Amino acid sequence: MKTFIKTLSLCIVACILCCCKNKQANNSENTDNSKLSMVTSTLKYAQGFHVKTLADGIRLIDIQDPQAEEFTAWHFALVPKQLASFDVPQDYTVVRTPIDKAICMTMLQLADFIALDALNNVSGITSIKNLFNEDVLQKVKDGKIQQIGSEGDFDAEVVMAANPDVIFISPFKRGGYEAIKNTGITLVPHLGYKELHPLGQAEWLKFIGMFIGEEEQANTLFENICKRYDHIKELASKAEHRPTVLSGEMHGGNWYAVGGKSFLAQIFADAGADYVLKDDPNSGGVNIEFEKLYAMAANADYWRILNSFPGEFNYDALKASEPRNELFKAFKERQVIYCNMKQSPYYEKAPIEPDVLLSDLVYVFHPEVLPSDYQPTYYKILK
Repeated sequence: MKTFIKTLSLCIVACILCCCKNKQANNSENTDNSKLSMVTSTLKYAQGFHVKTLADGIRLIDIQDPQAEEFTAWHFALVPKQLASFDVPQDYTVVRTPIDKAICMTMLQLADFIALDALNNVSGITSIKNLFNEDVLQKVKDGKIQQIGSEGDFDAEVVMAANPDVIFISPFKRGGYEAIKNTGITLVPHLGYKELHPLGQAEWLKFIGMFIGEEEQANTLFENICKRYDHIKELASKAEHRPTVLSGEMHGGNWYAVGGKSFLAQIFADAGADYVLKDDPNSGGVNIEFEKLYAMAANADYWRILNSFPGEFNYDALKASEPRNELFKAFKERQVIYCNMKQSPYYEKAPIEPDVLLSDLVYVFHPEVLPSDYQPTYYKILK
């Protein structure tokens, strides 16, 4: 009997030791997810990422394409640096936070860092083309932010010299990430540009905030953006009429527009206007023959154009690019809404200023609902 009790005691001790060892293992493959205390963070508009917070402050982030029904998901576990041991599901890539340095592949990603006053966390960018931010330009000049090349032609040596903890990427663009995958640096998709609601794009501030330890600031900033956006939207909803609007230009023989389920269609609707393609089921770009587009938009009240034009864009330039452009009502009545990205910090600021974009459009469509001294920031009626 004593032998049996002794043997049983040894077995119990062995089991306890084994359990303790498993509990202390980092990123254990045998983690029992049902035992992890999780709180799901509520996102108001963003559809491209979801967050669950564990009891010890670990953030489990799932990222997916908000425009695709079938998608590849990416999983990251943001683990506070002060945690010496932790358990996360085995299919989650661990990132110790807050990160010190990151590389931004797009202006939209950079816009989040600018808004959060976190440029010291940026060690690399792809280009300074159409970049206006003086702080970024000075850091590039001083060598504090490295230019790593362009999509499809990254300089791996410069990437390594930038010494980032993570690289934020846009996996559905041209890519060329094979060269930097070999560096061993964690690549994190940032899909803000795929969001279908203007406030959804801006909510990716929270995404960056979690990586750099500025969640509270990001949450406060986003809430203020929402309040301003909703206020302007409410003002526009009281307008007595809804003008119609078309968007885009001819390129390569076809008119490139965006569908009726897009970011642009949403902001037109919130500004109190009807997009000529509002019934189109697409969320992305749509190539349309001129004749078909003209049949839909010949009598549209307004025409929105966003481009990068060298010099001053005007109606003569618009007609020169396509002689048939003068046939549109919006051209004849000089109701073209225009933003030149060579003259405006659209890329680096507009993604986190949807309230300002909305205000500009409301000022065009319904000037009576805004103060008479309102000064547009991005969109203005073309002279």
